[in-house]
Amino acid sequence: MLTVVISWQMYALTHDAFSLGLVGLAEFIPMLLLTLIAGQVADRFERRKIIFICQLIECGVVAMLVISTLGDWIQSYHILIAAAILGASRSFENPTNSAMVPDLVDREELPQAAAWSASAGQTASIVGPSLGGLLLYWGPSTVYFTSIAALLISAFLILSIKAKRTVRKAEAISIDSLLNGLRFVFKRKIILGTISLDLFAVLLGGATALLPIFSEDVLHTGSWGLGLLRTAPAVGALLMSLVLTRYSIQHAIGKYLFSSLAVFGLATVLFAVSKSLALSLFALFLIGASDVVSVVIRSTLVQLNTPQEMQGRVNAVNMLFIGTSNQLGEFESGTMAKLVGPVAATIIGGFGTLVVAVLWMYMFPVLRTLKTFYDSSPELQEKEVRQV
Repeated sequence: MLTVVISWQMYALTHDAFSLGLVGLAEFIPMLLLTLIAGQVADRFERRKIIFICQLIECGVVAMLVISTLGDWIQSYHILIAAAILGASRSFENPTNSAMVPDLVDREELPQAAAWSASAGQTASIVGPSLGGLLLYWGPSTVYFTSIAALLISAFLILSIKAKRTVRKAEAISIDSLLNGLRFVFKRKIILGTISLDLFAVLLGGATALLPIFSEDVLHTGSWGLGLLRTAPAVGALLMSLVLTRYSIQHAIGKYLFSSLAVFGLATVLFAVSKSLALSLFALFLIGASDVVSVVIRSTLVQLNTPQEMQGRVNAVNMLFIGTSNQLGEFESGTMAKLVGPVAATIIGGFGTLVVAVLWMYMFPVLRTLKTFYDSSPELQEKEVRQV
């Protein structure tokens, strides 16, 4: 919900596509600076308390936004400051959230748990903006109040979670310790290929960042149309999530991964060229459905191929890549829209996603030929034997 209300309010204040990109950049910079530290923190301290503190901080930021909105003195720089603080808080919250999953279930249950977690998280990330777009009918303050209520509920519910195991790292925080997550990622081709694929594919294919412009200037539907545009990928994500929790992907993982990216890129192009609200909604439906498939596969691959004591740092690196693709992707979309217009920018992004998918199929053959979620390459098996 915060994603849509912040972008909508920024565009209403500035009427400038580049300003939408600055919001993403403001979120990304603290994430870039703090992510490695956040991963180390997630491996050393109690994870549920980290998430609790982060969500309380986010409540405070949203409270300041709603006060300035109701007082009618909010300015664009207020939104940028809020986005930066939210980005800093999420740089700690997101990798800790992902690292908690192996604390809650046994290893043999992890594939299904990861699928549920990724499906729920992706669905929420799309349903939230959809609901935010609909609630904008009653004004930005309504969205902010609803967000505060949701954050408070989440913050206190997180404390009720009981972990089966808790991992602590006794080593002191140092540069070497902070870089362990990066070293691990770059040594494991399956993980490097997975998270870098997300970085470049989603970086180029982020059509949702420009939805306020499409609803106003292309489809001429206003805020109610923005709500519908946000709802369409939510419906696609919800339906596909239900399918994946009932019929989980167990075989031909690589084929499903690259096929979902192909659908994502083609649907992005279709949305860009559409002049019809109905066709635009259908394209966004496909974007939401295909994105969930890709997210579930990538998340499960990272979880299952990372040792438990490294979950925090590896997930921090993963979140850095995801944050880069999302926040920096918004900056890229806003900048391209400023230079060549929103339609051309989205077309370029859609084809860019297709190009990245083809390149990664050949740069990381382990992903293209992957049949199960476990990396069973001869090099890895030999390494595990030596460790035993």
